[in-house]
Amino acid sequence: MADLSQIVKAYDIRGTVPEQWDEHLAELFGAAFAEVTGAEALVVGHDMRPSSPGLAAAFGAGARGRGASVTAIGLCSTDQLYYASGALHLPGAMFTASHNPARYNGIKLCRAGAAPVGQDTGLADIRALVESWAEEGAPAPVTRTGTLSTRDTLGDYARHLRTLVDLGGIRPLKVVVDAGNGMGGHTVPTVFAGLPLDLVPMYFELDGTFPHHEANPLDPANLVDLQDRVRAERADLGLAFDGDADRCFVVDERGEPVPPSAITALVAARELARNGGEGTVIHNLITSWSVPEVVREHGGTPVRTRVGHSFIKAEMARSGAIFGGEHSAHYYFRDFWNADTGMLAALHVLAALGEQPGPLSELVAQYDRYVGSGEVNSTVDDQAAATDRVRRAFASPDVAIDTLDGLTVTAADWWFNLRPSNTEPLLRLNVEARDAGTMTKVRDEVLGLVRVP
Repeated sequence: MADLSQIVKAYDIRGTVPEQWDEHLAELFGAAFAEVTGAEALVVGHDMRPSSPGLAAAFGAGARGRGASVTAIGLCSTDQLYYASGALHLPGAMFTASHNPARYNGIKLCRAGAAPVGQDTGLADIRALVESWAEEGAPAPVTRTGTLSTRDTLGDYARHLRTLVDLGGIRPLKVVVDAGNGMGGHTVPTVFAGLPLDLVPMYFELDGTFPHHEANPLDPANLVDLQDRVRAERADLGLAFDGDADRCFVVDERGEPVPPSAITALVAARELARNGGEGTVIHNLITSWSVPEVVREHGGTPVRTRVGHSFIKAEMARSGAIFGGEHSAHYYFRDFWNADTGMLAALHVLAALGEQPGPLSELVAQYDRYVGSGEVNSTVDDQAAATDRVRRAFASPDVAIDTLDGLTVTAADWWFNLRPSNTEPLLRLNVEARDAGTMTKVRDEVLGLVRVP
């Protein structure tokens, strides 16, 4: 029997195929998902990984065996699956391992309306059922097997996104898009169709073996090709999507990466304007100081939350927020069922740039006001002891300390957050300051305490 503790994560199911899971387990997951949600129907999609079609089909067979009818939408991005879940008001399953290497695959699950399924919202129950069935045999058959139908949602998905951003008056732009052989190569041509864009495609061929580079733009090494091409083409900007195309990273006309916090602030300002200059915007606690500042300047109310899409989506639903953003380039929209879509954020960037004559670097400068370290990871066996050393060293009347998610220390001119990884023996450090010298000093002081020999 597979060790499900290794593949059932906090927010999804993910592991190597076939070593950690296979089509047999996928079928059990499908049956358990139908059982736990009580769904009479659900929607299933998959990415371009070689194992994805077989796993998705097995999952669908398991769900149909419990009486749930399945709408298979085939190749899609994760946010296209969220669109289908929202528009059809059905629970959904997306087969992808996002930015992980080719040998991995996984399942992102949601209830009707793209509501997330995590450990506390059904995933633990699904795991328990699969474990019991794997030991005791398949569940007893139901009286009626669900039907299987297919549906193409790509055009409807693209049309919905285009209703949420006014792109009618933008000037012609030259944009380089690196799809990383992932699902952006499937969605970008349809979403961008008809716009005044000179599109320079990179790695649009769907290939789950990722022959050019990993589809993980969070790693700077995977942006190098895009940066070089933007400069060579004298393009206005570059866009990079991860493997399942739910995250989008932006490169300016100089080939310089634009921090996701700056994109969060830019989109927040636009969404507030679109909603009459008022509304709540969610941001996690390691986005830049710029984000809440810009939100307040544009009439909105910023709300700070923990890192992680389940926390963001829960707070979006609770507060009725119009938008949410994370440092990892996940962007959430009320009008997209509170789900994350990098494609919609990309359309906002194109609209903002195309509505004015200046270059992207000048446009985003107003949203990128501080100096950040980026995320610095340290391998630490005793994370609690290291965190306590840092807390004691920085404790003083001149700083504020909170423990919403890890340890956050805030002073007048800088702040840092130190938080443990959920899955690895790592401590993750993010530092921001008003100038580079202060950022470097604080970063190095914290790392010196964390990395004690």
